[in-house]
Amino acid sequence: MTIQPRIDLTDASTFPSRRVEAWKYSDLRRYLREAPEPSPTTAVGPPGPFYDLGGEAIVFANGRPLGVTDFIASGEQTLRLRFISQATETGHTASARVVARPGAKLLLLETHEGSGSAYVAHNRLDIDVASGAEVTRIVLVEEPEDAISITDIDVKVAKGGTYRQTTITTGAKLQRQTTTLAHGGEGADVRIDGLYALSGSRQSDLTSVVRHEGEGGVTSQLTKGVASDTARGVFQGKIVVERGADGTDARMGHHALILGERAEIDTKPELEIYADDVQCAHGNTIGNLDESALFYMQQRGIPADEARALLTQAFLFEVVDRIDHEDAREVVRSWLTDRL
Repeated sequence: MTIQPRIDLTDASTFPSRRVEAWKYSDLRRYLREAPEPSPTTAVGPPGPFYDLGGEAIVFANGRPLGVTDFIASGEQTLRLRFISQATETGHTASARVVARPGAKLLLLETHEGSGSAYVAHNRLDIDVASGAEVTRIVLVEEPEDAISITDIDVKVAKGGTYRQTTITTGAKLQRQTTTLAHGGEGADVRIDGLYALSGSRQSDLTSVVRHEGEGGVTSQLTKGVASDTARGVFQGKIVVERGADGTDARMGHHALILGERAEIDTKPELEIYADDVQCAHGNTIGNLDESALFYMQQRGIPADEARALLTQAFLFEVVDRIDHEDAREVVRSWLTDRL
């Protein structure tokens, strides 16, 4: 699965269509026939959901940085990265770079916050994880139903580095988070998790490509999602094990629930292996809520709607419970519970 040349919101010719394989479920050109006008600067609203966890903040308001755009971590640090969009029928682009030096332990708390009417946002984030460094990236994405939002994340994990990523989305008119990761192997440990909870006519696309380039690397990936009404969930995950990356251990799983007759979930998990002596696997399941569990709960006096909500919550929270940082995990649990 090839990702595509970089998108430029000022150049409509760079907008991928469904003819590009990796974009066949998220046809950006269909929604953007012309390049949108640039957004004006907007005010920053209330602090984001991670505010109480402290740390330094990098804020973009409609693509315009309100401070530095590069962050270099050494030692144990917390960074809050906020992409805030509030404009109407306009477009903006933002980019930031995060570097974790050897021995650094960085908690990266990222939010994509939208309000008001429609907008077009293209955000880009580059993350470098040095040998012996550890980065935990937790992302909450909540945007208006009419928004179009594309985020590209390029991650490089050196030998002996550790990278943890959890992305939670509620969708938009077209919303896509693409993670491309270069895995250095030889002690490097990567986990990329995702969760989407969609209703109405919202769409979310979680796409990732992890490329193992050295021996003995480990990748674990778990994505779960639910789609109701006419919502559409998309999961595309690809793990590539290059020649010479012997001893790779890479596992990918995607599991989803369809809670509406007109809801849709499209998936494409892939393994591409060119090395020997590897342990690689992927799994993919799509279904409905367990009717026997629903019946059991109703027999014990729990109303049907509440029973469905509890089962849905339990299904999704497997992803949340994999977040190692306790305080951040509790913020995410509370945030997600309020939206289910």
